Amino acid sequence: MALDEMQEIRAQLIPVVKDFVQKEVIPKAAQHDEEDTYPAELVDQMAEIGLFGMVVPEKYGGMGLDVLTFSMVFEELSKGWMSITGPIGTHSMLAFAISKYGTDEQKQRWLPDLATGKKRGGLALTEPSGGSDVAGIKTSAIRDGEEYVINGTKQFITNGQHGNVFLLAAKTDTEINPQHKGISAFIAEKGPGLTSGAKLNKLGYRGIDTAELILKDYRISSDELIGNREGEGFYQIMDGLETGRINVAARAVGVAQAAFDAAIMYSQQRETFGRAISTRQSIQNMLADMGTKIHAARLMTNDAARRKDRGERVDVEAGMAKLYASEICGEVTMDAMRIHGGYGFIKDQPVERYYRDAPLMIIGEGTNEIQRLVIAKHLLKRYEV
Repeated sequence: MALDEMQEIRAQLIPVVKDFVQKEVIPKAAQHDEEDTYPAELVDQMAEIGLFGMVVPEKYGGMGLDVLTFSMVFEELSKGWMSITGPIGTHSMLAFAISKYGTDEQKQRWLPDLATGKKRGGLALTEPSGGSDVAGIKTSAIRDGEEYVINGTKQFITNGQHGNVFLLAAKTDTEINPQHKGISAFIAEKGPGLTSGAKLNKLGYRGIDTAELILKDYRISSDELIGNREGEGFYQIMDGLETGRINVAARAVGVAQAAFDAAIMYSQQRETFGRAISTRQSIQNMLADMGTKIHAARLMTNDAARRKDRGERVDVEAGMAKLYASEICGEVTMDAMRIHGGYGFIKDQPVERYYRDAPLMIIGEGTNEIQRLVIAKHLLKRYEV
């Protein structure tokens, strides 16, 4: 798609998303968060807008958006309620993997239903024994004729209960070294042998189901091996995770922006000793730092998205954006709570929800401790002597 066409689509789509957030998401977010109830009506509306098909090519019924527009959508949604990005986040990673690496038959079979939201997907990667050590996954896929038999357990899976098809990572070769070369990726649909387990009760990111997936003698056709190529799963998933880290960074920017907006408005309304607290230098210093951090995080996120759109490898830039944006999100939401004082600590104001949602971006899509290791590793390669 030509650049000017994409800019036109962006100019039309972002106002639609903003309107949806203002009219539909914000009025319902607090109740869904408090009761931890799945926002089925909001998710269906996102499907109607076309957000399940953002990364699906137009020829298969999707929008074929660039990564920059994709990340801007996530930022806008997160300003209203970060949880609502969950159903389309890892769903988009599945769609991306099929779009880029799938066979023609796989694309024709899966992408049209993923684009409309008829099929809703997720990423089945993390396991109870760990998430950041992808090469160390234990789930096994043993070839049996024209099928694979898969056994294992996945943990912390967004859409685990409400999703029905997953980008599944499993070991097809447990002897090869290095270990990551033994990982393959499958398009795994729920059915006999693949079921969801318990929904997890979370600090934040509530309303959206995060659950375990249980694979017990799950039989899957070899036709569902992405690209029909064994041992490529690690690279396919890592490519998708670059986009995933950009979307997590965008979520963090959105939550931080919402917290900042609430804090700067409140500071001009709240008075102490006869003056608005916004006139106090200590509050002004906090607001200046908050605004600067958000601006920097947004620039880093947009830069990583643009690089990805140019076809560059962006493991460093996406990792940096995710690392920085998530860390400042935690800082900004805390500062917003401090500016609100006691009112920021109660559920009458949304800032306490922003504060509870912020840690997900620090932990999710690769912990920030792992991000630092990955970033440093690649920086050292660039400066090898």
